[in-house]
Amino acid sequence: MFSPSNIISTTLAPPPLIADIDKLCSDAKAYGFNAVCVPPLFLKRAKEQLQEGGVKVSTVIAFPFGYQYVEAKLAEILLALVDGADNLEVVVNMTAIKNGDWAYVAQEINHIVPVIKKKEKAVIFTIETGLLTEDEMIKCCDLYGVAGTDVLKVSTGFGEREPAPADVRTMRSHLADKVQVAAVGYNYDQASAYFEAGASLIFTPNASAIMAEQQATTT
Repeated sequence: MFSPSNIISTTLAPPPLIADIDKLCSDAKAYGFNAVCVPPLFLKRAKEQLQEGGVKVSTVIAFPFGYQYVEAKLAEILLALVDGADNLEVVVNMTAIKNGDWAYVAQEINHIVPVIKKKEKAVIFTIETGLLTEDEMIKCCDLYGVAGTDVLKVSTGFGEREPAPADVRTMRSHLADKVQVAAVGYNYDQASAYFEAGASLIFTPNASAIMAEQQATTT
């Protein structure tokens, strides 16, 4: 069982239209979702529509592959902060991780986290657990978990393999309680499985349908 406060409603699949953004925000206000997540281009529009009501606005950085230079990610972050983002969802450099270049990963973290935290915004780092070994997942927990990360998300939703609930359990068991684990869910059963495995946030393009299905199953 989960509530709207556990849901981040997204519209990231191309091409998002203005009408999609407006409906996303309208539904988020109606349900009281935790946040909406929109492409950087639509941050200002979403922020204007959600000024009241407590729904936060998130955006993605270096989406969906994360292999941009740190400087490019910082430029995106600064623009997003100017446009009013409450949460910054940064896709990590999976190329560095798979090459075992953990020094580069640590350098990226050390450049990004202080910039976001200085503005008192939330830091969400997104990895693709579908590409990682269990040892690599644990190493990510070790690095991101102590760096001021608010949320560690187990996929972008655009990877070749959807994370298994076991991936969520692995991440949850190797992170401090203060670091939330998030996953991408497309239906009620999938979202429920991730919550049962230890996720506390679900990013989904089907937020209204998931809540409607939950209501149907509990009445």
